[in-house]
Amino acid sequence: MTAASFPLLFSPLQLGKVEIRNRILSTGHQTFLARDGIPGEDLIAYHAARAAGGAGLIIVESARFHASSFTDYPELVVTEDRAIPAYRALAQAVHRHGARIFGQLSHSGRVSKRVRGGLREVAFAPSAVPDNRFHTMPREMPTAMVEELVEACATAAGRLAEAGLDGVELLASHGLLFAQFLNPRTNLRTDRYGGSPENRLRFLVECLAGARRAVGDRLLGLRISAEELEEGGLEVGEVIAACQALAAMGAVDYLNVTTGSMAGQGGSIHVVPPMGYAPAYVAPQAGSLRAATGLPVFVAGRINQPQTAEAVLRAGQADMIGMTRAMISDPDMARKAQAGRLDEIRACIACNQACIGHFHAGYGISCIQHPVSGREAKLKPLPPVARAATILVAGGGPGGMKAAATAAERGHRVILCEASPRLGGQALLAQLLPERAEFGGLITNLQQELTAAGVEIRLNTPVDRPLVERLAPDAVIIATGAQPYEPVIEGREDGHVVGAWAVLQGANTGARVLIADWRADWVGMGLAERLVLDGHQVTLAVNAPHAGFNLQLYLRSQWIGRLHRLGVEVVTDASLFGVDGTTAYLRHATSGAPIIREGVDTVVLATGHASETALEQALAGLSCTVHMVGDCLAPRSAEEAIYEGFLAGREV
Repeated sequence: MTAASFPLLFSPLQLGKVEIRNRILSTGHQTFLARDGIPGEDLIAYHAARAAGGAGLIIVESARFHASSFTDYPELVVTEDRAIPAYRALAQAVHRHGARIFGQLSHSGRVSKRVRGGLREVAFAPSAVPDNRFHTMPREMPTAMVEELVEACATAAGRLAEAGLDGVELLASHGLLFAQFLNPRTNLRTDRYGGSPENRLRFLVECLAGARRAVGDRLLGLRISAEELEEGGLEVGEVIAACQALAAMGAVDYLNVTTGSMAGQGGSIHVVPPMGYAPAYVAPQAGSLRAATGLPVFVAGRINQPQTAEAVLRAGQADMIGMTRAMISDPDMARKAQAGRLDEIRACIACNQACIGHFHAGYGISCIQHPVSGREAKLKPLPPVARAATILVAGGGPGGMKAAATAAERGHRVILCEASPRLGGQALLAQLLPERAEFGGLITNLQQELTAAGVEIRLNTPVDRPLVERLAPDAVIIATGAQPYEPVIEGREDGHVVGAWAVLQGANTGARVLIADWRADWVGMGLAERLVLDGHQVTLAVNAPHAGFNLQLYLRSQWIGRLHRLGVEVVTDASLFGVDGTTAYLRHATSGAPIIREGVDTVVLATGHASETALEQALAGLSCTVHMVGDCLAPRSAEEAIYEGFLAGREV
């Protein structure tokens, strides 16, 4: 397949005086790469990589345009002229590669903790209506403050235009401030900015009008949720009516359609939907808005393959396709698709771990499959090695696969040995859980990297010291992973106790199952869902304040909701210490009080892993260089394993 296979995706789009070379869009998304409130080397390198990779349009993450929305987080701010040269450098870097770039302006309103200096500051909103996620009770904006924000929005838009960006987008999606003014359940005002639909629309209309005057003939757009999918959120009819009114007055050049809300746990799942959601699931609603308004429409929501994007365009549901995570995973996705190199695309698996997961943890964006994402300025490509060495990689899990591919790409001769019949390590188990099959794409992507780099793969080949001495490599990378850790359980011999891996591999369990979940991640929750779907009665006893404690927020919220609907009993702050026949004995983590569950046929241990260190010990004293990556160093996640494998492959 070549670009001819995607005639719509790689056709230019003319919007006003701006021509965009193709229909592939990187939507505005928080990277936490801003420095001192402005674009710096890291953010510029990040977006330049996607522009060089073939994206048609890049929308920079939302910038704060008024002091009432400032926080201590590394966000963009356009309240001062010092932002102009920094944005200009960003625009020039993107334009240099032939892509277009828009800026984005936003205010969180009530949907924010607004932490500064460790203190929660006042959050301002249309009315004093609390949100259900951050548990913020906002203060109603005085009328004069609303008018001040209108002026600030226009001034900020003017700065973006002066910096040379091609357009500006206001963010009225996900329950943020502009959406709060539109919503009759969050806008209870009695001044000219509240009451009737026309009054509720007034703040947005005035901000758009001010921005239009400031940007001149540059493009002006609006990002909006087709519906907020949250209690008290904007509903479909309300969104359509507002967009129709804006279209009738010529207020915007396009609509950028998404779904969900940040104001509650249920709606926030859709901000960055995990793999449980169908590809392009928002596209039909985008199509409805396109038909209702006659405006060009952009859409995002689980579109990670060019084939899916082309289908959305063919169905007339959108004019531009947001493929943000697809290009976080593979910045060169667009160029590869255009050249027909589809097998080489490192497809996003929607794990959310290092993209939005890093954001929620307060760190810069990255990708578990592509560690260079977000680190482009630091992890620049290395030249080919001057002398090819022989590198032996022991272990074919994600860390070992990444190490082998990276070392081979640099020109080394690499031998990858895996003790089992298949590559993939624990990812082979993860993909067996309900709605987690896409995680197996990680293995497929890494296998493609191994093939392209010319790595020699030897399956069913455990590595020991004699093998290393016989091959005499210049360096060994140990990536032997870990094995299940099984704590001492009193009376274990008197009950039916099995490990999580064994269950995934087909071990029988009784009708009534208790899962002892020390990991508090995908293992316990996934097993609970799988077993209850197979007809078992399940109790999930998690040694943490809540299930999925160590999972990314949106994935955790989605899974907690599924387990609740399935009737899984969740016992929190509980650790297993004993079994007696069909009785399981747990201890509360803080009170120390016993928690007894009777009528348990099988106890499943999801109690973590212990590093596999045998090879490390066997190679002690060997003359060649030895590197260790992933779980054999310390049990963690695929992200750390791949990152460490990547670094080891660069270092050998």
